[in-house]
Amino acid sequence: MQASGGPGAAPFCPAVTRVLAWCLFDFANSAYSAVIVATVFGIYYTTTIVGNDRGLGDLWWGRVISLSMIAVALTGPVLGALADRAGLRKRAFVAFTLLCIVCVALFPTIRPGMIVWGFALAALANFAFESAQIYYNAYLPDIAPPERLGTVSGLGFGIGYLGSIVGLLIALPLAAAHRLDLLWLAVAAFFTVFSLPAFFVLPADRPRPAAFDLWRLARDVFGRPELRRFLLAFFVYLDGVETTIYFSGIFAAKTLGFTTPEVIKLFLAVQASALAGSLLLARPTDRWGPKRVLTLTLFLWIGVSIGAYLAQTKGMFFGVAVIAGLGLGPIQAASRALMASLIPRGQEAEMFGFYAFCGKASAVLGPLVFGAVSFLMAGNQRAAVVAVGLFFVVGLVLLQRVRPAPPRA
Repeated sequence: MQASGGPGAAPFCPAVTRVLAWCLFDFANSAYSAVIVATVFGIYYTTTIVGNDRGLGDLWWGRVISLSMIAVALTGPVLGALADRAGLRKRAFVAFTLLCIVCVALFPTIRPGMIVWGFALAALANFAFESAQIYYNAYLPDIAPPERLGTVSGLGFGIGYLGSIVGLLIALPLAAAHRLDLLWLAVAAFFTVFSLPAFFVLPADRPRPAAFDLWRLARDVFGRPELRRFLLAFFVYLDGVETTIYFSGIFAAKTLGFTTPEVIKLFLAVQASALAGSLLLARPTDRWGPKRVLTLTLFLWIGVSIGAYLAQTKGMFFGVAVIAGLGLGPIQAASRALMASLIPRGQEAEMFGFYAFCGKASAVLGPLVFGAVSFLMAGNQRAAVVAVGLFFVVGLVLLQRVRPAPPRA
């Protein structure tokens, strides 16, 4: 990729346009992550739709997340491989994104006590969202040169956190006015509008006719020692990250008494620190290597778990959450960059299908653990925080067995 003028500059503009369109999709989908998953809808479902005095809401929200992640884990590798072979990656990417948007647009039909209907819509929306991420992630090696995987990955997450900030700013007045019906529609519209550049600009697929062989694909993935070791570590530590995202707002509301507008303000601060962390460690991910960045951030996450358990006031928890934000972007961006560096050319979608399989299958366990521990302990969420913190410790140990791949030509 050349940045200067002259004959070599022709490919640069399309490449930059594709990177910007790819990053804008992260901007678009982050409103869903921030408003629906992390803050307002999660709290609304657990406290208003279900009721959470004794942890029943935690249990049902854990089921929403776990069922959707099981579905992604089971379908991701197969659909990713089929998309590669049939040249359907982009169409699958668009279809799953639109399915998520439609489900969110139907959220105004959920009323207090409609536990099963809320469960069905939320689980389907999250399944579609996470499935679209498989194809979105698979574009990274196509649009970024090998020596810039970490930079572009970090830029995507950084712009995504900016999208979270905008989404939360939209949510704040609507939540304060108790107009959640308008909020769900606003999130759906935001997601739609800023997804359009990716729909139109990202490159079309070329089918690669070949017989689909799931066992061959499994052998391909797990027959590569470093890839296998990384995916095992990723399986464990990302479980802790995902569970923290899904339950931190609920923990703040129930255990520490945050109101919904206060939770939104808390997550605004977290998204700002996550944006700073993503941009701060994007270039170091290329210079130091993604493994070193992951090791650093896992130590940070262990400290965050301890701090969340000990937090007794809103101010203390606010500080812990902001520190967590600094490690939120880098751990995801460096993981994606390390994965991209370990997979062979031409197998991006199917390999990222297994990447999603490990990440989303792991996210089945964490939410179930948090919800079950909270429910069994009569709503004591601090015990659940300790259980989640163990995922970071084990993931850190497993990561040290991974030897990073040399840069690809």
